[in-house]
Amino acid sequence: MKSINPEDFKVTSKIELNRIQTRLDIVVDDAEKAEKLLKVQHKLSKKQDAMYAHNRHAFLICLQGMDTSGKDSLIREVFKEFNPRGVIVHSFKTPNTTELEHDYLWRHYLALPEKGKFAVFNRTHYENVLVTRVHPEYLLLENLPGIEKIEDISPEFWENRLEQINNFEKHISQNGTTILKFYFHMSKEEQRKRLLNRLENAEDNWKFSPGDLKEREHWNEYMKYYEEAINSTFKKHAPWYIIPADDKEMARYIVAKIIWEELQKLTDIKEPELDPKVKSNLDFYKKQLG
Repeated sequence: MKSINPEDFKVTSKIELNRIQTRLDIVVDDAEKAEKLLKVQHKLSKKQDAMYAHNRHAFLICLQGMDTSGKDSLIREVFKEFNPRGVIVHSFKTPNTTELEHDYLWRHYLALPEKGKFAVFNRTHYENVLVTRVHPEYLLLENLPGIEKIEDISPEFWENRLEQINNFEKHISQNGTTILKFYFHMSKEEQRKRLLNRLENAEDNWKFSPGDLKEREHWNEYMKYYEEAINSTFKKHAPWYIIPADDKEMARYIVAKIIWEELQKLTDIKEPELDPKVKSNLDFYKKQLG
């Protein structure tokens, strides 16, 4: 397989999603992709163990994409070799009544990773500038001052919210959390095929919701707001990566490779050494255990 360079997927200037491919122009069989992913999984697992013991850094992995873009299966495959103590997955659904009594970032602050751990946000704080823009009526549930009806929501409101997200990410980055944001860039035709597959295969029927079709009708709006959100929030300390998602197996490998490369940059991570006094008495402790 041609070497994957994480920088090829990193957003470094303003993007137009309709100009970015949803599938790589390389042909690789599934067996080779699985083998490549397995190797990265093992390396990630060992490094994550060291990071957990080092207890200085944390990772926030943000996954965004349209329905069926492969976020759930990616989490299962990329992180399955991790020590369960070191990774927590949060799937943010519609805010509940308690969450609506706080500002929109409150529940995301609560879910941030502890030092030494990974947190995976499956759908993220960006839903607050995506879903609520496509469906502004949802914003009325937040009981915000000065917003009584949809007409009260100005363009400046969304500009402020994007800036608030930038500030949120800057704050946690400066306090030891590495942020990696992935947008799963899937074609509308590929989504159609995956939704049909859910309908046609009995074991996948449970994944289907009529709501998926309703959201699909807003495809162009979502693309517009994804593009705006990415262009407003790609930062050195919180980079976006556009992942071609029509090939799920390849997307998993690319994401795993990017995480691995970022972990490698944290050169201070090392497992703590045993206290010298304890180390000098190892034979004594062994004798005690008989």
